[in-house]
Amino acid sequence: MTIAHRIALIPGDGIGWETVPEAVRVLDHAAEQGDFGLAFESFEWGCEYYARRGRMMDADGLERLAQFDAIFLGAVGSPEVPDHVSLWGLLIPIRRQFRQYVNLRPIRLFEGVAGPLTGRTPAEIDFVIVRENNEGEYSAIGGSLYDGTAEEIALQVATFTRKGTERVVRYALELAAKRDGHLTSATKSNGIRHTMPFWDRVVRELASEFPDVAVSEYHMDALAAMLVLAPDKFDVIVASNLFGDILSDLGAAIAGSIGIAPSANLNPEREFPSMFEPVHGSAPDIAGKGIANPIGQIWSGAMMLDHLGHGDAAGAVLESIATMLRSTDLRTPDLGGHARTAQITDAILSGMP
Repeated sequence: MTIAHRIALIPGDGIGWETVPEAVRVLDHAAEQGDFGLAFESFEWGCEYYARRGRMMDADGLERLAQFDAIFLGAVGSPEVPDHVSLWGLLIPIRRQFRQYVNLRPIRLFEGVAGPLTGRTPAEIDFVIVRENNEGEYSAIGGSLYDGTAEEIALQVATFTRKGTERVVRYALELAAKRDGHLTSATKSNGIRHTMPFWDRVVRELASEFPDVAVSEYHMDALAAMLVLAPDKFDVIVASNLFGDILSDLGAAIAGSIGIAPSANLNPEREFPSMFEPVHGSAPDIAGKGIANPIGQIWSGAMMLDHLGHGDAAGAVLESIATMLRSTDLRTPDLGGHARTAQITDAILSGMP
């Protein structure tokens, strides 16, 4: 064994405590076969921690996480804790402190999964969403006035910087150049007067540096419709924080289930650890029942392996997921079956070298 990576595990809340251990089983096997090491350290941060301590993570949590090579997150959220408290106390500080400005979300229809779009094949649904992850509509700038009165005002300021926009668009263009050479930009410049025309201008400026990449622009509402009507038209989609969030959930739905969808919060310069998490939430309605779909978590783990330099191991994990879905009828309830979480993991492991 020549390489050992330190991984911070944050199961978080709800089904995160069920899917993260299953994914670790797969990752440990992949590491053993690939002759590299993964040293996991678990942190019990999340909403239960908040109930005990009044905060979502330790005061020095970010400082401690900075010492790891990657962060592997399960889910964040609980009905007992408002979302703006849980997310802004754990997930969002990690993304921003560690400059994880690219949120990468692959969307793929696997053979054997009955997606909701009749007649669509796996070859027609295979694209990637590059979501700006640090600014945009999810800024912390704003406030309220006259709370609880008839004159109450709530103000949220969308913040787009040239640096922030350029770096995520450049990443998306470079990714498109490595794939099928087609980038789609999500905009709404016909209705949002300042930030979206700025976004469009930056996309056009940078696109001139990539003559081999065909760039198209879609208004967000039309793009949402086209993802349903003609998903085969898309390869790489780049979007602001809010638009990327919406489109990636829509993409996961047309691929069969949000339980399958993975994501990576990337610091492409590798100055800080990147974080890997499934797109699904904590799903409190099924937490503790052992029926959560572990594929989104496992696929996120494969993305982590690839980021750490183990592309062959990552490919083996993804291929085993695809083989299991193609050759067996094992499905968790979100995919219309009755399999349990551990059964899916066992089947994925049995298909790996």
